[in-house]
Amino acid sequence: FAPIDVLDYIYAVLHSPNYRNTYKEFLKTDFPRVPYPQNVNSFWSLVNIGSQIRQLHLLQSDSLKQSPVTYPQAGDNKITRKIVQKDWQLLADSSTVGRIYINEQQYFDNIPLIAWEFYIGGYQPAQKWLKDRVGRVLNRADMKHYNRIINALCKTDLIMKKIDEVL
Repeated sequence: FAPIDVLDYIYAVLHSPNYRNTYKEFLKTDFPRVPYPQNVNSFWSLVNIGSQIRQLHLLQSDSLKQSPVTYPQAGDNKITRKIVQKDWQLLADSSTVGRIYINEQQYFDNIPLIAWEFYIGGYQPAQKWLKDRVGRVLNRADMKHYNRIINALCKTDLIMKKIDEVL
């Protein structure tokens, strides 16, 4: 095996929902404790899962090209709102998908609730990315990048559920 395999193993373990829940308080104040693999098969399974999550977080996965997120309104594309929780609204016909307004007319549509509320560390990337760009005009590349972020967060959530099955 290679050093990247160890990194991917650790990345998978640190994204385990059970691990995060069990060590929640310790992770805030101390370095994470990474358990030794129970056997070779679980090690390689976790390496595979960790690799998938790492590629998603680096936005390098080919699976990020398609996204349900849309940007339906034309306008100046300037983020004028401070981007707070109330700016994200559930769609009328859904309890899991919504839209986030960036100004009075424009919004990103079809953003899954799981992506909007997803935490990595102490941050919510779907919200933080927009907050960091308040006052900026989004170009086409920015919109595409945001779509990839939302897609990566959704896929991360799905993959994280597989980790506990292996552990």
